[in-house]
Amino acid sequence: MFSPMSANDHPVVGVIGGMGPDATVDLMRRVICATPAKDDADHIHLLVDNNPKVPSRIAALVDGHGESPAPVLVQMAQNLERAGADLLAIPCNTAHAYLEHIRSAVAIPVLDMIQMTADRLTELSSQPEAVGIIASSAVLKTKLYGKALEAHGLDVVLPTVADQDAVMALIKKVKSGQVSIADHQRFSDIANCLVESGAQAIAVACTDLSVMGQDGLISDVPLIDALDVLTEAIVTCVEQLVQSPVRDAIQSVQ
Repeated sequence: MFSPMSANDHPVVGVIGGMGPDATVDLMRRVICATPAKDDADHIHLLVDNNPKVPSRIAALVDGHGESPAPVLVQMAQNLERAGADLLAIPCNTAHAYLEHIRSAVAIPVLDMIQMTADRLTELSSQPEAVGIIASSAVLKTKLYGKALEAHGLDVVLPTVADQDAVMALIKKVKSGQVSIADHQRFSDIANCLVESGAQAIAVACTDLSVMGQDGLISDVPLIDALDVLTEAIVTCVEQLVQSPVRDAIQSVQ
């Protein structure tokens, strides 16, 4: 049970960001667009730590020899809490491998983008039985989405080895700001290959890839972007906190 918030009509959302920087800025833009506002004061107060120096998640989780990002992520969370955040969000799917480390280090709620995205996929009217996952190799290796979706009875469809190599190349291009028209076509080809392999829905489960946008990515099956899910959760949670200033009022969307 979370302790009651102090009286505050303007909840503060802390963002553990920088993984990558563009994805963090994209989350901020999406939150602004999703917030019903008539003036500046109607927008959500975001307190953002856009820290691109978080140790590599790939090195730690895939290569197995990198420095653990957990201590830095925990410090970021605690700093945001001390600075006044009432709620934390992490616009990085891979960083959710350390979600429990973060949650155990703070007294405020931390949204679970992985679980919320899995829940959204199960709520689709098309009722897919298999979901294609486009994500970093670290997310696939740790089975973050695999575990969440299989708990709902859904099968997971993964890219081929060659396509996963292409996914990682796309992620690097986003991080370096070198995405081309050909890269957008490759992104679409990967999604379509997952459908050909049996996916009845697609999850864009890397926020760097979210930055590329999904216009024209695929049309045959539903597509859920994890960054969109996180955006909607932030807006919903802030509304709930304004209406009921108790931290555990938002547990249902974590």
